[in-house]
Amino acid sequence: MPGLAALDDVEVVAVCNRHSMSARQFAEEFNVPKVAYDWHEIVGMDDVDIIWIGTTPYMHCEITVAALTAGKHVFCQSRMCMNLDEARQIAAAAAAHPDRVVRFCPPPMGMGGDRTMKRLLGAERFVGEVRQLTLTSVNGVLLDPQTPLGWRLQKEQSGQNVLTLGIYLEVLDRWLGPISRVTALNRIWTRERPHPETGVMTPVEIPESVNVLAEYPNGAIGVLLFNGVSSHGPSDHLAIHGTEGTLVYDFNVDENLEQIEGAKRGEESMSPIAIPETERRTWTVEADFIRAVRGIPGDDILPDVAAGLRYMAVIDAIYRSAGTGRSVDVVV
Repeated sequence: MPGLAALDDVEVVAVCNRHSMSARQFAEEFNVPKVAYDWHEIVGMDDVDIIWIGTTPYMHCEITVAALTAGKHVFCQSRMCMNLDEARQIAAAAAAHPDRVVRFCPPPMGMGGDRTMKRLLGAERFVGEVRQLTLTSVNGVLLDPQTPLGWRLQKEQSGQNVLTLGIYLEVLDRWLGPISRVTALNRIWTRERPHPETGVMTPVEIPESVNVLAEYPNGAIGVLLFNGVSSHGPSDHLAIHGTEGTLVYDFNVDENLEQIEGAKRGEESMSPIAIPETERRTWTVEADFIRAVRGIPGDDILPDVAAGLRYMAVIDAIYRSAGTGRSVDVVV
């Protein structure tokens, strides 16, 4: 909301939330004139141009399709939706309304050095032909078996989204292109967790660990490790090895603290690679989206429907591979 409030000629005219009390509190805090008690009311309002979705993923598809059908532009927080089937429904609705803009919220991870990595991997071909990459994203957020079963661990709320999987698949897609095939092994060690509202021990359905071998069309292989049960894991990082060199990206939740190291073939050790201030991205996604709606060209980082469809297709393939024990082709 502060990002939208800072923009000229942008007014938030209505709000709806899961609980009416929080909706009223939000409206009072930010001077929003209308409070709706059913999201369909907002979709049907003539003075609304944009539907800004901040729900958990289980409502993303339904609201996005309804908003597009009503002629609204759509910005959606978090991951695109629950699964590939819903992603295809959104893609079909977007294709039926090509004059409406649909974008999804990008993660902060990889934002700071996004332009620099695209330059290094693209125009400069720093690593040459990519042969191998490793991505590690581990933390201890689920190590305590008494950690409540929040919405990210509830399949009916989050669908196939798990840990930081979708986040980093989006980043990899931007920098290295689409993944063509996966082999996956998932694990759930803590079989029950307390429900956040009732305290009742409830079965866990979403993995605590996802391990993926990813294949690229050029033959490159990615080893992707995600888990929430590592008490002293390293910072999230990506190493890209190619015929001419290596790049390592150290992610940070603060895009201003992300770092890049690299070395060309024949050099003895890795050296820091600066992210020029002219290339460094900061969080301007609200302004980026409004520019897109107004048709103003810009170098934004917002994933569109096609990008969302690609990473949801990879997530779907990972689940199918883990369920069958077989390698699975990624089919958009």
